[in-house]
Amino acid sequence: MKKIDVVATATIYEDVSELPSDVQTLMNKAVEARNQAYAPYSKFKVGAALLLENNQVILGSNQENAAYPSGMCAERVAIWKAGSDYPGVKVKQLVITASSTNTKVDRPVGPCGACRQTLSEYEINQKEPIEIYFMGEVGKVVKTASLLSLLPFSFDSTYL
Repeated sequence: MKKIDVVATATIYEDVSELPSDVQTLMNKAVEARNQAYAPYSKFKVGAALLLENNQVILGSNQENAAYPSGMCAERVAIWKAGSDYPGVKVKQLVITASSTNTKVDRPVGPCGACRQTLSEYEINQKEPIEIYFMGEVGKVVKTASLLSLLPFSFDSTYL
């Protein structure tokens, strides 16, 4: 038997103003997307913005449905739109922001498990990391250098 430690490394920014200006701009786009979310049931709105290597910015917002499992997260809306509209174009950065009409979201909100799995396939296929920045409505912002750092022991097509 052998024990290993799996460690994720992240950079924590106190708020958006500490981010590089290009990331602040991308986060502002994610806020715009968040404001367009359709979340009448949970009241929890999420916006995502992807920066592609061709400098295109793709936005996504969560889309709920009365049949809850039929809804979709902002991150998957954005990544699938990028894959559909710009096949083969690499994703450089993803920024995520979340808010709620029920409470102030003042801590970082990372991608859910399903989004991590979906995003990991894009990162693996492009053979380059995707920087991830995520936050709530206000407060700290977390940055990871790679999606796979959020999903150790990931499942991919090499198992199939």
